[in-house]
Amino acid sequence: MTNIPETGRNTRVQVRLVVIQVLVVSLLLTLGGRLWYLQIREGAAYAKEASGNHVQQVVQPAVRGSILDARGVALADNETRLVVSASRTDLLKMPDDGKDVLTKLAGVLGMKPKEVMAKVRLCDSETPQPCWNGSPYQPIPITDEATPKQALQIRERAEDFPGITAEPEAMRRYPSPGKANTAQVLGYLSPVTDEEIKAAQNTNSPYLRSDQVGRSGLERQYDKQLRGKAGVTRYEVDNLGRVIGQAEADPTEPGDNLVTSIDSRVQRIAEYQLNEAMKEARKQHDRNTGTNYKADSGAVVVMEAKTGRVVAMASNPNYDPNAWVGGISAKDYARLTGKSSNYPLLNRAIQGQSAPGSIFKVVPTAAAINAGYSFDGPYQCSSSYSLGGQVFKNFESKGYGPISLGRALEVSCDTVFYRLSHEEWKRDGGAKPKKKADDWFYKTAHQFGLAKETGIDLPNEVTGRIPDRQWKLDYWKANKDVWCRTGKRNGSYAEKIAYENCLEGNRLRAGDSINYSIGQGDTLVTPIQMATIYGAISNGGTLYDPSVGKAVISADGKTVTPIKPKSHGKLPMSKTTRDRIDDALAGVATRGTAAWRFGGWPQDKIPMHAKTGTAEVYGKQTTSWFATYTKDYSIVMTIAQGGTGSGASGPAVRNIYNALYGVSEDGKIDKKKALLSTPQETLPKVKTDGTISSPKVSKDPAKDQQAKKKDPNAPADPLQPATAAPPTPENRDTRRQRRRKGSRRSTT
Repeated sequence: MTNIPETGRNTRVQVRLVVIQVLVVSLLLTLGGRLWYLQIREGAAYAKEASGNHVQQVVQPAVRGSILDARGVALADNETRLVVSASRTDLLKMPDDGKDVLTKLAGVLGMKPKEVMAKVRLCDSETPQPCWNGSPYQPIPITDEATPKQALQIRERAEDFPGITAEPEAMRRYPSPGKANTAQVLGYLSPVTDEEIKAAQNTNSPYLRSDQVGRSGLERQYDKQLRGKAGVTRYEVDNLGRVIGQAEADPTEPGDNLVTSIDSRVQRIAEYQLNEAMKEARKQHDRNTGTNYKADSGAVVVMEAKTGRVVAMASNPNYDPNAWVGGISAKDYARLTGKSSNYPLLNRAIQGQSAPGSIFKVVPTAAAINAGYSFDGPYQCSSSYSLGGQVFKNFESKGYGPISLGRALEVSCDTVFYRLSHEEWKRDGGAKPKKKADDWFYKTAHQFGLAKETGIDLPNEVTGRIPDRQWKLDYWKANKDVWCRTGKRNGSYAEKIAYENCLEGNRLRAGDSINYSIGQGDTLVTPIQMATIYGAISNGGTLYDPSVGKAVISADGKTVTPIKPKSHGKLPMSKTTRDRIDDALAGVATRGTAAWRFGGWPQDKIPMHAKTGTAEVYGKQTTSWFATYTKDYSIVMTIAQGGTGSGASGPAVRNIYNALYGVSEDGKIDKKKALLSTPQETLPKVKTDGTISSPKVSKDPAKDQQAKKKDPNAPADPLQPATAAPPTPENRDTRRQRRRKGSRRSTT
């Protein structure tokens, strides 16, 4: 065994002691520095945060403002319901994450345990509805339809239901006055998300975790005005959670009321007539496909011509907005978002895009005048127009000889517009355009407000499309690779089109301009755009931003903020051109393609103007369009895969006018039966106590109809307006869809 010298051993011990001393001193310095940082440097901040731990907030949700129709009838309001909610935070503290509690709760509520548990899970990219997309720290509603007996059971047996509450709460309600659904216009609510809370925290309208926010429609567009301001009471508590005093309180401020230009009676008529037109269309045979028309969706807009205010807006299929109240079920969510239901959440009046067919012809008419052509012509209306071996046919292959542009609108002569558009295409340089091509037919469409939003006060409006040279180039760049990969010179029709587009899809071809001239090809519009255009023709040329909101009124009625009509331009035509187009459209209703639908109409007292359209869509049945206006209103209806314009949509539009003006089958006007012979100008009265003066609304129009049969002096049932005389067999037969050869094109 080696002996270590004493001096060496002492040296090593001393080194170890020094190292330990350095470590101890370093540790003390670190702790001391951290203590200085916490108590001196950041002391005030941590003291404030610590004091906050002794303050608890109690939130009192604000009563959301009502959405009213033009007469003050509630389209959306609130009602008190017994709401059963669960605290997810409390449930997760339990050994089984609250499954036992939720199972017992399901038994009391008469629900399935699986359904109740799904309600409290958090939404993410992998979790299907139903789920909770609000804050995980606020109570999650399980049901808003609890009975007093169920609520009493939960409250009396609180020890069996920890984390569960049963309280009366104000819940949103969509009453559908007179069975006017109005779902897509109103929208719906859902809980605020953490991301939304964070984004709004530094604004003048921050969210609280208890807030419900608008997700679509008016509920979203006017969410800030409708929401109000929640009341927050702050209590000082000790470390055991006992209240020792009240710190401060912010009072609740109820939301404002939104008055709309919607008339619930006219809304119900519009919805009813659209649905009836679609049902009738499904009974009609389509000779092109050998089956009945599918008529799977549609929309109608009733608009004040002189202001752009929307009196009615219906979209079909529709849905019950009450499905969202208190949390939506898995079954309802699947139905509302599934392909099988044809996406009822879509508002097809502002989001449905399709080729407009012949109702578009007012645009190339104005374009031709702007390009220097004479309104009087004459222009050759032949039965067909040939180009490079391709035949573009006129409706029913009819020819009317030399006619004016006005007469071309009346009889909807396609070949007149084919020739004009082709001629302009050649003047602009054809497939190799001049550097500064006039492109009158496309430029004028943009000036009409197409291919952009109308500015309606509803979210998610789409723009439609005008397939001009720039669009062709952009579209070709985006799709060239796919076209070149799938196109075949001698393949199917679709493969041939892809092959052709691969080679020259960036060029505006003659056939493109010919199809475009009658609202076909790649042209897309929305019903709200066409209602705006026809309303502008009616009022003398002003393109108004369509609007649904009419005024915002405070909860006590003391503050009224009108929403005034706004314009986004003028029609690109002179007064003379407007007057001549106006006269031609009156001719459509009296001697043209829509005359058979307006037989007996009091034209001398209420001049009617119309344009029919039937647009062909590759791979689908034809789309029905009917555009009309009087001095007061413009009405546009469309039915996808519904047949011809006058055949499918015509009778329904006539019936809406009958109800508006009180016109009977024999053409007599009864002002007592008229729902709205002139647009509503006054606003409803909101009293200081929050109540609203509004007329009574029948909950069951069918009963009113029965009463009317028993009592001739009873009020007319808005569900059953006077109907136009049925068409003669001759008229019906001559307007049926015929199989045609050649390119996609429109009919009347």
